Amino acid sequence: MNTGIEFTMKLSAAYSAVCRPLCHELNLPQTAFDILMFLANNPEYTTARDIVEVRKIKANLVSINVDKLVGEGYLRREADTDDRRKTHLLCTDKAGAVIEQGRTLQNRFMNSLLAHIDDAARKQLAESIHQMEQNLDHMLEEEH
Repeated sequence: MNTGIEFTMKLSAAYSAVCRPLCHELNLPQTAFDILMFLANNPEYTTARDIVEVRKIKANLVSINVDKLVGEGYLRREADTDDRRKTHLLCTDKAGAVIEQGRTLQNRFMNSLLAHIDDAARKQLAESIHQMEQNLDHMLEEEH
């Protein structure tokens, strides 16, 4: 089974191509859109460090694009009540319409990706991915 790199490259390229018209319409770079959608879809992650570590976007790109999103009113910064050095990034009401459009786009993308795959195969795929995630957790536990 040798599908890893080629598949992920095609997946990334296709997703970027699907996002391009919306990003152009919103005058947002793809990275800014990705950051906004990451924060909206993963509310447990709220810091620039989270974006760098989990989403694997370079710190300088996160900084530049977060500043743009804050400047345009899509995000706001909020100091942590327990740790003044930590700043949380929160989506604003203005971001709501963009997030809704982004989620619609993401759903269409997933539907296109899974087109011509029947429900039984989709279920098996989900179960296989879940099992692989458990295997990865086990491997990581063994490392510690």
